[in-house]
Amino acid sequence: MKKNIALVTGGYSGEAVISYKSATTIQNNLDREKFNVYKIDVTRNGWLYESPDGRKVEVDKNDFSLHLDNEKVNFDVVFIGMHGTPGEDGKLQGYFDTLSIPYTSCDAATSAITFNKRYTVAVARMAGVPVANSIHIFKHTPVSAVQILEQLKLPVFVKPNNGGSSIGMSKVNKPDELEKAIAKAFKEDDQILVEEMVKGREFTIGVFKTKGKIIPLPLTEVKSKKDFFDYEAKYEGASTEITPAQVDEVVADKIRNTAKMIYAVLNCRGVVRIDFIYNEAKGLPYMLEVNSIPGQSEASIVPVQVKAMGWSLKEFYTKLVEEALQK
Repeated sequence: MKKNIALVTGGYSGEAVISYKSATTIQNNLDREKFNVYKIDVTRNGWLYESPDGRKVEVDKNDFSLHLDNEKVNFDVVFIGMHGTPGEDGKLQGYFDTLSIPYTSCDAATSAITFNKRYTVAVARMAGVPVANSIHIFKHTPVSAVQILEQLKLPVFVKPNNGGSSIGMSKVNKPDELEKAIAKAFKEDDQILVEEMVKGREFTIGVFKTKGKIIPLPLTEVKSKKDFFDYEAKYEGASTEITPAQVDEVVADKIRNTAKMIYAVLNCRGVVRIDFIYNEAKGLPYMLEVNSIPGQSEASIVPVQVKAMGWSLKEFYTKLVEEALQK
C-alpha cells in the first residue's frame, strides 16, 4: 500500500516565497511508486489542498485530514517544506505530535530552540562547541549601542533572533552604524542577536539521520561577493558556493565531527543544515546557526550536497520519509 504524504508548505511569514520553491523540488522528487503526495498550502486564510482539477479543499484541522469525493484521506506522514512560522519554529510539529502523525523535521522542542539563534548557540556552547560572543536584546528592554560595545568588539553582526534567510541582517563596522542596524533587525523580530564577527572561511553542511545513523553530507564553502552572506547572497546569486569544498581533510573532519555532535546534542531529526566559520588561527570550527528546515530548491545547498554525495533527491527524500515513519 502506498503511504499518503502531506507536503506542507507556505506559512505565515515573508519566507513563504522560499517555501514554495522548496516544495516544488520536494514534490517533483518524491517517489510516486511509494507515496501518494498531497501538497497543503498553509496560509492565514486557510489550509488548502488544490486537487489536480483545480478544486481547493480545506483541511479538517480536527485530525488533519481531507474529504475528497466522499472519501476521507488520512496522512501517514507529513513532509514539512515550510520556512519560517509555523513550520520551522515548532508550532506545526506540536500540532502533529498531538495527533500522533509523524513528520520529517526536528521535533517541537528542537525546532523552537534552533529557530531561536541565541538559544541555539547557548546550548551548543554548553556542549563545548565554539561559538561567537554575543548579546541577546529584547525590544521591550532597550540596550544602548554604548552598552553593547562595552561587551563586544567590532565588527559585529546584528540579526533578528528568530527566522532565517538573513532577512533584516546587517554587518556593523563602525560604532555609528549600530543603532541603524538594530532598528532594521527589530522591524523583523522583537528579539535580536548582536554577535562578534569570527574571521575565517565559511562552510555549511547538511546532516541527516537514516536507520539511526547520523550522516554528514559533503561540505560546501560559501564565498559571498558581498561583505557577508545576506539574503541577496543566498537567493539572488551574490555568492559562490563550492561543493564539495576544496579543503584539507583534517579541517573537513573537524567540521563534520562537530556537525554530528551538534545534531546529536540538539536531538535533531530529518535533515538540518549547520553553518560554520573555520578560524584557521585557532584551528576551530565556530558554529553560527542551525537551520532545521534547510532550503530544497534545485539550487539550494542541501540538494547540491546530496547530488555531490552521489544520491538522487528521490533516494534522499525516501530516506527522510522512511526515517520519519520509523518514529
